[in-house]
Amino acid sequence: MAFTFLHAADLHLDSPLVNLARYEGAPVDDIRAASRKAFTGLVDLALERGVDFVLLAGDLFDGDWPDFNTGLFFRNQMRRLLEASIPALLITGNHDAKSKVGKSLPLALPDNVVLFPADEPGSHVLEDLGVAVHGQSFATAKETRNLAREYPEPEPGCFNIGLLHTALTGREGHETYAPCTLEDLRAKGYGYWALGHVHQFETVSQEPWIVFPGVIQGRHVRESGPKGCVLVHVDGAGRANPEFIALDVLRWALLQVDATGAAHGQDLLERVQHALEQALEQAEERPLAARLILDGPCQAHAEIAADPELWTNEIRAKAQDLGGDHVWIEKVRVATSLPEETARSGLDLDHGPWAELESIAAQAMEGGRAARDMGQCLETLFRSLPPEFRRSRPDLSLDNPDWLRDMVAQARALLKDRLFSQDKDRSLEETP
Repeated sequence: MAFTFLHAADLHLDSPLVNLARYEGAPVDDIRAASRKAFTGLVDLALERGVDFVLLAGDLFDGDWPDFNTGLFFRNQMRRLLEASIPALLITGNHDAKSKVGKSLPLALPDNVVLFPADEPGSHVLEDLGVAVHGQSFATAKETRNLAREYPEPEPGCFNIGLLHTALTGREGHETYAPCTLEDLRAKGYGYWALGHVHQFETVSQEPWIVFPGVIQGRHVRESGPKGCVLVHVDGAGRANPEFIALDVLRWALLQVDATGAAHGQDLLERVQHALEQALEQAEERPLAARLILDGPCQAHAEIAADPELWTNEIRAKAQDLGGDHVWIEKVRVATSLPEETARSGLDLDHGPWAELESIAAQAMEGGRAARDMGQCLETLFRSLPPEFRRSRPDLSLDNPDWLRDMVAQARALLKDRLFSQDKDRSLEETP
């Protein structure tokens, strides 16, 4: 019998996103509401396509609820599925493990919801479809056992699906919870593995289908690009055909702008404009939140490094012209440099003060103890400044390695430009 289902994971409903307010002009309310709107879109899609069931592979919530509104919202979306006679089968993951989400316990879930147990794997058979779903929730946030190894044998005569929250043997940026190998999953003989935990869409295998749908809504620039769920059609012969469908209502983009050869700041602005135009087109009328990285050797570096704040706001103004309130520039990272032949004209970069500065900057940008020591020194200095200045700079994140790395990169570029400019001026004065 042919059937269709939706596979989603990592909803992270009402994720707090505590650092957003630090960013100037951040559409805080829109970003915080985006996870709810994307999940509503997921249920809308299920109803529009008339799917037979919905699978949710963990991390529905981002931890314990600040209040019951999060749970009531989720429950209401499940009721919408109930009214259309669509079952929802779900597991918890590391963010909403049984031991972590205390406020979820008092709210009874609608009758169409199947929550798999945390103490052992469970199975649920949808008899009218000939489908058996097997899954296990996390009992604790740090689940280090190989859960997949204990999943049951496939149900005879059924299309078998495994529902699992895992990073397999590891994925960049994700803790290796519920570790297992591709061979562990294939050995079970299931027709489809509905995975969660990894925030990027990924087809791990087609025989059988092993899929990470990714998050349904990006929450920061590390979750850039289209986000959504997987719509899976299974034909009468048991052949699955997964299709990724974007659900995000706000698109994050990380834009790398190649500044190589740009003669002036205005030349670089034209390249920024082109990158933003492409990102807006790809966002397909969604609001766009973008981080720009300006990189490469160019003569324009002298202008940019002399006043990075001015050029950051020139870029924000350009974004306004292109998209109005539809575009928010989260950050501009200036990583340009002078062309090698220009930088070395009269300036010894391999010895002396510059070489020492390069060494210090490299250590700080690598992280570790040097970065921590620098952060602590800056924190001490910051606390010694007048209160009115400290209040005016809530965006300073001295304990954030990424922020510190950006600041060191900008300081390095500025120092290099000023050292070169002084040396060049001195050379000109000495020319007969």
